[in-house]
Amino acid sequence: MAHKSERLQSWINPEVVTFGETMALLMSGSKGIEYSASLEKSFGGAESNVAIGLSRLGHSAGWFGILGNDPLGRMILKKIRGEGVDVSRVKFNEEAPTGLMLREALPGKTSVYYYRKNSAASRMKPEQLETSYLSQAKILHITGITPALSTSCRDTVFEAIRIARASGVKVCFDPNLRLKLWELKEARSVLLRIAEEVDYFLPGLDELKLLYETEDFETIVNRLSLLPAISIVKGGNDETYAIEKGQVTAVPYYKVRQIVDTVGAGDGFCSGFISGLLRQYPLAEAVRLGNLIGSLVVQTEGDWEGLPTWDEVSAILSNQAHIER
Repeated sequence: MAHKSERLQSWINPEVVTFGETMALLMSGSKGIEYSASLEKSFGGAESNVAIGLSRLGHSAGWFGILGNDPLGRMILKKIRGEGVDVSRVKFNEEAPTGLMLREALPGKTSVYYYRKNSAASRMKPEQLETSYLSQAKILHITGITPALSTSCRDTVFEAIRIARASGVKVCFDPNLRLKLWELKEARSVLLRIAEEVDYFLPGLDELKLLYETEDFETIVNRLSLLPAISIVKGGNDETYAIEKGQVTAVPYYKVRQIVDTVGAGDGFCSGFISGLLRQYPLAEAVRLGNLIGSLVVQTEGDWEGLPTWDEVSAILSNQAHIER
């Protein structure tokens, strides 16, 4: 067992660092927001979801961003810290609020309403990055949501990539294309530019069809093969594709009995895949672990609540039966 000082050191110097916007989340019951008498409070953010997932899988992870100095911001900080994630670089803004999203799941569709314009998170600037914190990590994980928030956030992402590459830190990038945040033309320009500068590119197949303006899978593979990154394409025909130097490896999904909530599945995949990289698994096995985590997340409501611990994953991989009593 590691001594307390060793555990503290790993928390201060996490293996994986990520940053971005995490928002408060209010969810209604089956009646929908308009008619529900109460709303369940939580939070969600692609990057903090991944950090929580990695922490539960036994890794040290750090997440930072800017939160409003308000009850929702303080709630988010406490919750993420409670999951064992290093939040020591989080900053509070006295003038801008924490972003808020409302979600309702009605028969046949899930709707999300965002209240994030001019949020505290959108005020992040490159000079707020701490070089020593980023440069000690093994992996920097970023998403395409952050550069969509503001020009200063975009500059911050590119500066973080520059710091990581200069320090030999691997960069993992999930484009997380959100057309409610920016126009496709602008998104395409920025996201494809980022993809050219990272080590691992984790897009969805539907995202690639929009970014590359084609439905043809072979054309998409050819475009991805021109990138220096290893590309992991989610959302295929019951399989995930790993593309390295033009070679395509298909890794089957884990089948689930019932899908409860698909939100956060991609973040779960990312946490599992990165965990596989940290454990030095072969590429296909790292993808397989990502598939497994994603399959577990969709069986639980919420952005991050269904993320499993490593003990739970190990039990599934070894086919251990659950003993209820």
